[in-house]
Amino acid sequence: MITLSLPSPSQPLLPPSSKTLNPSRQNIIPSSDSRKNPNFEPLKNRLIRQLDVGHLRHAISTLDLMTQQKAPPDLTTYSILLKSCIRFRNFQLGKLVHRKLIQSRLELDSVVLNTLISLYSKCGDVDSARSIFEGMGNKRDLVSWSAMVSCFANNSMELQAICTFLDMLELGFYPNEYGFTAVIRASSNAKYSWIGEIIYGSVLKTGYFEADVCVGCELIDMFAKSSGDLGSAYKVFEKMPERNLVTWTLMITRFAQLGCAKDAINLFLDMELSGYAPDRFTYSSVLSACTELGLLALGKQLHSRVIRFGLALDVCVGCSLVNMYAKCTVDGLVNDSRKTFDQMPAHNVMSWTAIITAYVQSGECDKEAIELFCRMISCQIQPNQFSFSTVLKACGNLSDPYIGKQVYGYAVKLGLASVNCVGNSLISMYAKSGRMEDARKAFDILFEKNLVSYNAIVDGYAKNMKSEETFLLFNEITDTGIGINAFTFASLLSGAASIGAMGKGEQIHGKASNQTNAFVML
Repeated sequence: MITLSLPSPSQPLLPPSSKTLNPSRQNIIPSSDSRKNPNFEPLKNRLIRQLDVGHLRHAISTLDLMTQQKAPPDLTTYSILLKSCIRFRNFQLGKLVHRKLIQSRLELDSVVLNTLISLYSKCGDVDSARSIFEGMGNKRDLVSWSAMVSCFANNSMELQAICTFLDMLELGFYPNEYGFTAVIRASSNAKYSWIGEIIYGSVLKTGYFEADVCVGCELIDMFAKSSGDLGSAYKVFEKMPERNLVTWTLMITRFAQLGCAKDAINLFLDMELSGYAPDRFTYSSVLSACTELGLLALGKQLHSRVIRFGLALDVCVGCSLVNMYAKCTVDGLVNDSRKTFDQMPAHNVMSWTAIITAYVQSGECDKEAIELFCRMISCQIQPNQFSFSTVLKACGNLSDPYIGKQVYGYAVKLGLASVNCVGNSLISMYAKSGRMEDARKAFDILFEKNLVSYNAIVDGYAKNMKSEETFLLFNEITDTGIGINAFTFASLLSGAASIGAMGKGEQIHGKASNQTNAFVML
């Protein structure tokens, strides 16, 4: 059991200045041997210029040249180089710089060690980051602790992040905005949301909420992600004394994602009235909200605007437009979706999956959807679980288990066959083709079965006149405690009708009525 007790300072603490958080480079003095060499400063300046334009490999060549000319790099040089590797996300070169740093035999200070923790954290090497942190001893400072909390939080090790945050408090370090944002991020799930709420209270007391926009954004995300509590998330948003484009877009996105599309659109209008210009992420989210509400006219207006502002070619916006035209077009045609897709200069798995989904949803273009899937693979784009799920639906609609089996074989090869949405689509595909034995095998090998899995197999049995198996599965669903929805009951009643089992039908209807009454009481 975790207990959390945050120290409460007598006066509200505002974030320390950037000078306190990031020790100045001028505090790190190069060795006297390096400074005596007339080549040291010119070579170091050349290295910095190379980094400024993103030429990391040239900079490493200059680093080697400094050693060769007996003007060995100082800690500042290594620190700048490591930070550039992180900024450009070239982690392999960052690790190479670390090896060269070890070979230099320089005594590492907290600034360089903290940068190394950040390097290994961002490339997902938690063990190396932890090893560096644990080896720092008394060199650990507030930045070190915050970096380690962030490392655990960003690598799905929420409990370790929270425990490290508590260790930091016990040792007398008071969190800064980076420590707070990291531990709030770790609390952004249902299991640890109670810790996040305690931290929220501490953030309000210390003044970080008013002083740092990032803390507010993490709090919005915590309430939205941990429990879908958009009311509390919006209260945080309203309390924030300073909001930027990221804050507005985050709140709009969470509204759109969690079933409050109307609120997302209203907030988008408020944002524009407040003088903020939407970016590609804002447009993508508000277009999704238009899709949810079927507001094609508003979506078309937004499409005109993104064209005017040069954002229509963005993959993120393009995917939202493809999806909107696919779902909102009354006649089921995919012309507008395809036109939008074809105008995009580059495609990724998201855009390919969006257009394949558009063809499948149209109801008459399943063959074209499969052809697009094949084109995606020929373009060296690796499908994800949603791509596989959608194309398997197309195979099911065409009653073509032969192609479906090939698609599923590729999903197995990529390690995606056990993902629920892929398995569920495979069950439906076999069921639509009348191959219930294969459908049952696909159902049985699913590692985790959800309501969609049960609905797919129950519906398959009912439509293929296998009513006894349908009723046996009904009892199995009841025993698992997964719950039953209207689709399940409709399939069960269909199964009862197919064999004229009035008694079974009345029994199922009675259970459906009881469940409906229970929902009403709730």
